[in-house]
Amino acid sequence: MQENLFEMAAADRLRREAPLARRITPRSLDELIGQDHIIGPGKILRRAIEADRITSLILFGPPGSGKTALARVIAMRTKAVFEPLNAVTSGVKELRELIAAAKERRIHENKRTIVFVDEIHRFNRAQQDALLPDVENGNIILIGATTENPFFSVVAPLLSRSQIFEFKRLEDSHIITLLERAVVHPSLGFQDLTIQADPEALAHIARYAEGDVRRALNALEVALLTTPPEDGCVHITPDVAQESIQRKMLHYDGVGDEHYDAASAFIKSMRGTNPDAAVYWMARMLEAGETPRFIARRICIAAAEDVGNADPMALVLATAAWQACEFIGLPEARIILSQAATYVACAPKSNAAYMAIDAATRDVQQKKTIEVPKHLQDTHYAGAKRLGRGQEYRYAHEYEDGYVPQDYGIARGAYYHPSDRGKEAEFKERLQRFNARDTSDQEKTTK
Repeated sequence: MQENLFEMAAADRLRREAPLARRITPRSLDELIGQDHIIGPGKILRRAIEADRITSLILFGPPGSGKTALARVIAMRTKAVFEPLNAVTSGVKELRELIAAAKERRIHENKRTIVFVDEIHRFNRAQQDALLPDVENGNIILIGATTENPFFSVVAPLLSRSQIFEFKRLEDSHIITLLERAVVHPSLGFQDLTIQADPEALAHIARYAEGDVRRALNALEVALLTTPPEDGCVHITPDVAQESIQRKMLHYDGVGDEHYDAASAFIKSMRGTNPDAAVYWMARMLEAGETPRFIARRICIAAAEDVGNADPMALVLATAAWQACEFIGLPEARIILSQAATYVACAPKSNAAYMAIDAATRDVQQKKTIEVPKHLQDTHYAGAKRLGRGQEYRYAHEYEDGYVPQDYGIARGAYYHPSDRGKEAEFKERLQRFNARDTSDQEKTTK
């Protein structure tokens, strides 16, 4: 009995000393904010939770958006046994023990078991595969939470057996509401003090939390713990808030959705002739720790793919920027990258060269291979002329404009269709003149 009292006292102390975000975690669906698209009134997931009839779920979204909080609400509502597991600290051994207990419980007590795996993307393929048979047979109901796109980080058979729900990043208004609730929450831990938080202070914390309510609550807790009370009141001012959360936390993992989405937005902004958006997305990537080399490569690709011959200098500048970044490095490399990105964004656009190589590649892969015409064949070796190689070849520089009509194996206009923009408009006009001379030469030959 005495041991139980000690254990109860210790558990109570741990609850009181837990981080603020844990102490004031939502206890009902109505206390969850910002995910109405999946747990709003009448939504299928909410109905399943309220009826205690959930099936296996994968919850994914940015940190601090409420995935774990929802799992805790389910744990409080369900009659099933709720078994939490963290993929960072648990392995196959713990998983097998938990599943074995769930099987026994199902057979002898007719009780369901919900297994909540936080950060399920941390499980390797073998560990995820270990869950499959028991999810399939209904021995366990799986709830997996992940900050990464499950279509990249969770094995396909597990995805096919689970419902997938995407959590959205919380808006600043959601964060402010939760902070306001926290200030008056009964488990705040400052029962003998009055808490006054200025709206500007909460707005600053919300803005710098970047949609992560856990980060916002941690900042509020720091402010509360480090601000000396005056006349029994802890006053959270904007200055206090700035001290508590001084740098924005950018969600960017370097290999997941944020990485590819930001890069995609960067490239599409250059393509769409929006230099302002291009430098914003570039700054976002650099601030989150992306390498200048990765960004420089994307600028080079855009210079060739989206600008092309409309402004051939774009690729020259992009390549020079890449090389300059290699031996200069950050922070100055950001200036070089900005110059290159804004140039590419502002340059006239043409994807004619890109479309030409794609079309030619398809023909090479799918159609009959065209032989090199004899007059274009190599003549550098002894005996080439005896084989008829290179005969009747016309050396273009000996003719007017450095051009002479000649068969090069592929008809003009088969692949490359220059645009009317920038330098490429000159190319188009020049090619049209040469096409006319080709036609005239063919007519003379026919006659």
